[in-house]
Amino acid sequence: MPKVSVNIPCFNGQKYIAETLQSVLDQTYQDFEVILVNDGSTDRTEEIVKGFCDDRIRYYYQDNMGLARTRNRLLELSNGEFVAFLDQDDLWMPAKLEKQIPLFKKNPKVGLVYSRLICLNDEGYTYQLSRRKKMHRGYVFGELLKGNFLPVQGTVIRREVLSALGEWFDERFSMAEDADLFMRIAHDYEVDYVDEPLAKRRMHKESLSHTRRDLVFEEEKILINKLKDLYPTIKEEFGCELRLMESQIYYKEALACWADGKSLRVRQLLRPFLSVDRRLFLPYILSCFSPYCLYTFILKLCGKYVYTPS
Repeated sequence: MPKVSVNIPCFNGQKYIAETLQSVLDQTYQDFEVILVNDGSTDRTEEIVKGFCDDRIRYYYQDNMGLARTRNRLLELSNGEFVAFLDQDDLWMPAKLEKQIPLFKKNPKVGLVYSRLICLNDEGYTYQLSRRKKMHRGYVFGELLKGNFLPVQGTVIRREVLSALGEWFDERFSMAEDADLFMRIAHDYEVDYVDEPLAKRRMHKESLSHTRRDLVFEEEKILINKLKDLYPTIKEEFGCELRLMESQIYYKEALACWADGKSLRVRQLLRPFLSVDRRLFLPYILSCFSPYCLYTFILKLCGKYVYTPS
């Protein structure tokens, strides 16, 4: 039985899948299996994957089912004591698994281990996600409500934790399926981290996160209602954190409106949350007299994640 099952969903991934697979095979920790499910690709994905003559790679083809259903099938096919996630266009640093797996042995209460992340885009611009922010360990559910800091590419989960859940990936979601799963795990289990970037995420114009930005805030609205239903006391225990989560949802919607030139709508969406998050004052004020591109330029100068609605 392999120690780690590496789950890779793939749809028309010919451009990056070879590099992605190689980053797994180059791991210094070698006790793993790779399960790759081709979700109805129409390009050369299958040819490229089958070119990797490594008996640890298990390849499956299926008619297109979407990301969440594909992730669930990958979990069904996984045999490892731990499960790690990697998307078709992302990369791992060579020591990723070697540095993360020991943390599970150190503390049996830990259900999930994550790391920092490096982002890179089509223009070659790179930055470390949340490089100035404190990382969180232990019971971090409240911190996750303030903002999801668990990158799917940098995450490893104990398999028995997944087995104890009543639901894996919620198949209603196309964008928020990982945040939903991680929040439910963090509600009941401790989380730990490696304080360095161990994965790279590509930010490119073909990715779903770029082409369907509108789904982000719509799915997060569904997610927040789901959490309220799952945990009846959440408003009493995490009222401030919930309000901050709501502010971030409407912040993303406001930026989508700003990118479409609807600056008045930006201020309508942000105004109720200015007292919740002071960071919203900058986009609120700038939207009065400047285009969205100026705001993204300021974010880049500060090394921040740049939200680019389609």
